Parts: sequence; C-alpha cells; structure tokens
Amino acid sequence: MREPMDELRGVLIPVPTPFRGEEVAPEALRANLARWNQTDLAGYVLLGSTGEFPLLSEHERDQVLATAREAIPRDKLFLAGTGADSTRQTIRFTRRAAELGADLALVITPHYFKRAFAQPAAQLRHYRAVADASPIPILLYHFPQNTGINLEPETVATLAEHPNIRGIKESSGDLPRLAHIIHGTPKRFGVLVGAALAFLPSLSVGATGGILALGVVAPREICDIYRLGRAGRVEEAREIAYRLVPVDRGVHGRYGIGGLKAALDLQGAYGGPPRAPLAAPDGDALEEITEILATAGLL
Repeated sequence: MREPMDELRGVLIPVPTPFRGEEVAPEALRANLARWNQTDLAGYVLLGSTGEFPLLSEHERDQVLATAREAIPRDKLFLAGTGADSTRQTIRFTRRAAELGADLALVITPHYFKRAFAQPAAQLRHYRAVADASPIPILLYHFPQNTGINLEPETVATLAEHPNIRGIKESSGDLPRLAHIIHGTPKRFGVLVGAALAFLPSLSVGATGGILALGVVAPREICDIYRLGRAGRVEEAREIAYRLVPVDRGVHGRYGIGGLKAALDLQGAYGGPPRAPLAAPDGDALEEITEILATAGLL
C-alpha cells in the first residue's frame, strides 16, 4: 500500500457535495468522480470547505465518505475533512473517516473561540492530540479568510516534527508565508496550496502541489500548470494560468460554492444547489458564468 506522505504532490480538488432537494445525492457524486477520474488529478478532498462540511449531519458525512471510497481508485489520494472546534470531536470524526477508507484527514484550525484558539499553545495541544489518536496521517488546514485564525509558520514547523502530521493545506495565498513554511519544515512534509492565483508561483518556492477549487471545473488545465511548472516551462504554464484568472475570480471568487456548482451544471456534470443559507446564482449571474467559462475554453 502506498505511503500518503509520498503522494502529497500534484493537484487535488475539493469535491462539492451534490444535493437533490434537501438530500445528499450519492449517484451524482459517483458520476462526478468518474468524470474527474479520467484526468491526471492526484486525488480528492471530501468534506472540505467546498464540500459544505459545516452544513452536513454526521450521517450525511458518512454517506459522502462511503460513496467516495467506492468511486475513488486506489491510485488516487482520498482526503477527508475531519476538523471541529473540539479536540475530542475532531478525533472522533478522524477515526470515523479512517474506518470509511480515507487515506488522510484534513484538519482545519479550531476557530469559534478565536482569542483562545489563536494561541500557538492551544494549536499545538489540539493537533498533537489529534495526530496521536489518529489511525491515519493528518494534514493541517490553514484558511484564515474563513476562520480568522492564523497558524504561524513557526507553529507549523513545530507540528511538522510529529511523525503523523504529514503536511498542510495553506490557503492564505500569502507567498512569503508559504516560503517560510517550506523552509522551516522537512522534505517529507507536503505543502499544498489552496489559492489558485498563488499556485504557479508557489511551485517555484517548493510547494508540492495544490488543493484547488478551480480544478473542479478546470482539472486538466490545472494539472497542465502543475506539470509545466514542475518542468520549468513557466511561460507555457503562465499562459494557461492567465486564461483561468477570470474563472477563478468570476465564478468561485464572486459567487462562491453556488457559482462553482452552476459551472459544473453548465459543463454537463452535476452541480445542483448549495445548501441554505448558501445561494445559487441565477439570471444575469448565470449568463456571466456561462460567458466566463466559454471565453476560457471550458465549455
């Protein structure tokens, strides 16, 4: 069986959770994964931010993970979002994800009690306890735009010493911070970028790959950027990256998860509605998304 730490490279996508009405739609999830399996994606994140994990019940989370395990080939990596504000609950979610076949757990920083959770000592206690108890390796998840919590590079470097903490999804888009993290962590520690606009430059400072929502609607293009960037063919990679900038800003950036799901529908996959209180774009917004995708060659 492969070692996940050796696989934390390349492009992964955070998979949207499909709904039909108020229910999770497992058949749509299977169909979308079958479509993405035809690309060079290195793997998938289920129950990440794009998967609307805070809006799902525990039963629904289990349903998503069980469906994904059946649909994801063993040569692609399967990450499960298991973070919660409570260390105890995070451990429980992580153990459950392992039971359902996840290769790694993606653990977002606790963030409700911001003053307490912003302290490095609290972060160290939390992640070490989860890593000690987890039967699968864990990946730190730093997303300060959503959480309001900073996971400082020095804290990441300390956590990287733990043998069961194998990497980080760094979604701040801050390239100097990213370089600091890469410089301060061992080579076995995977550093995956979560911001599409930072992806290509991040490869030049040593990032091992990315977990990118843009890849949901442009998987082949993002994989091409990774391949060309790693090969030193930066001009070719930059040409593709520039073509995708309006998609990143005008679809997911402007309309959020609803925009991403609408784009999937337009591409002939299944997006469906986001879960309330998130909203789906309509009218002029759909026309704008259609034009953006067409101009980028994604329709």
